Amino acid sequence: MSGRIVGSAWWFFTLIIISSYTANLAAFLTVERMLTPIESADDLAKQTEIQYGTLNSGSTKDFFATSRIAVYQKMWQYMSLNPDVFVNSTADGVAKVRDSKGKYAFLLESTMNDYHNQKKPCNTMKVGGNLDSKGYGIATPLGSDLREDINLAVLQLRESGDLQKLQKKWWFDKGECNAEAEGKSSSQSALTLSNVAGIFYILIGGLGLSMFMSLIEFMYKSKVEQRKLKKYAASFRSKTRLSVRGAPERENGGYSYSAPSQIVNLEGYQAYCATSNTHTEV
Repeated sequence: MSGRIVGSAWWFFTLIIISSYTANLAAFLTVERMLTPIESADDLAKQTEIQYGTLNSGSTKDFFATSRIAVYQKMWQYMSLNPDVFVNSTADGVAKVRDSKGKYAFLLESTMNDYHNQKKPCNTMKVGGNLDSKGYGIATPLGSDLREDINLAVLQLRESGDLQKLQKKWWFDKGECNAEAEGKSSSQSALTLSNVAGIFYILIGGLGLSMFMSLIEFMYKSKVEQRKLKKYAASFRSKTRLSVRGAPERENGGYSYSAPSQIVNLEGYQAYCATSNTHTEV
């Protein structure tokens, strides 16, 4: 019984594990097909199905216009030939992305990109890494005494990590899409132990039940063997008494034992009587 329980629990565990892996693999492959094929600026420049553009004026447009990198030059050439890809404000660019159903990519500064991706309806995302790296500065009049103090204060904030904490607080912690983003990332994550913990509990329960049944079977068989041993011992004692005392004879409601008799033939018995009944003469 315990062996059948162990076998059943193991095969059930194996079946669920294989089914879970197959279902997770199918879902993962489906999500992979649904994801955008654009992962970098190079992917964006190689295709023509998805349009892309920048603000009609600003640092991003100037970056593409003055770039000496072949990929960015190719992208600038495309945008120059299609002036309708430019927008007048960041809000217009974000709205164009949301209305295009995935057919328009808006190129903007990473800080603004992260900020708008945390705003509802939470249907935009950042694709790829940064095209270049630039920092922000605080402008002061020429020869201002505040310049040195501001520079030192900014350096101290950066080295202490306060700038990163402030960005996390106002961009992500107070964002409107944290829960949705976590839900999406968890739905596309790999199959982990927590996802299949229940089936391990079933396996452990099956092993525990089989051990309990094994203990019951052992105790039952031990009791049966003990009863058999008692019967054998009683039978052995009875046979021993018979061999020593002889067969019992019932007399007046009780039993009496007669000693074992010796069987002899008739001629021997007559010879014995003749020798024992001799008479002497006086």
